[in-house]
Amino acid sequence: MKLYYSAGACSLAPHIVAKEAGLAIALERVDLRAHKTADGSDFYGINPKGSVPFLLLDSGEYLSEGPIICQYLADLAENNTLIPAAGTMARYRVMEWQNYITSELHKSFSPLFNPASAVETKAEFAAGLEKKYAWVSTQLADKNYLTGDDFTVADAYLFVVTNWTKYVGLDISEYTPLTQFLQRVASRPAVLAALKEEGLIS
Repeated sequence: MKLYYSAGACSLAPHIVAKEAGLAIALERVDLRAHKTADGSDFYGINPKGSVPFLLLDSGEYLSEGPIICQYLADLAENNTLIPAAGTMARYRVMEWQNYITSELHKSFSPLFNPASAVETKAEFAAGLEKKYAWVSTQLADKNYLTGDDFTVADAYLFVVTNWTKYVGLDISEYTPLTQFLQRVASRPAVLAALKEEGLIS
């Protein structure tokens, strides 16, 4: 399989999941501004959406959308801790978090990264994110991870998205359970390996 990614973008989540699952994947870096792959190919010719992550399967088919790619990769893992078995309430809890992260957190960062966004717009979205992160932190107060003791695909996604706060000047230091969660995830061997492969740490 081949994962098209941009360093530190939301594509880092499936990269982490693949590492956690012990799956061998090739990586193809994408310049999202130029929409070119590392070998100079037009990325729109590969993925008309123009976004990462994008996964080329061994069958020749493609998968897009990060939460779905993570679910697919986790289902290939020999263990079922990354995502519980289909039909169980435990799986729905992980999917519930995936949906919250993608709709309420991930997309709320878009105006903060957009240089064309008005100051007032950025302030509004930043305030909204602070409120949401305050709530997320309370959900981590008595747990190692979002749904309990097991690291899941939702934890990988929350880790990646929340690390963007340092690039947009959003201070989450007061949310201790959340910052402890970030430290806990950052210390996982699979996470460290993915960060190193994307050149985010040395």
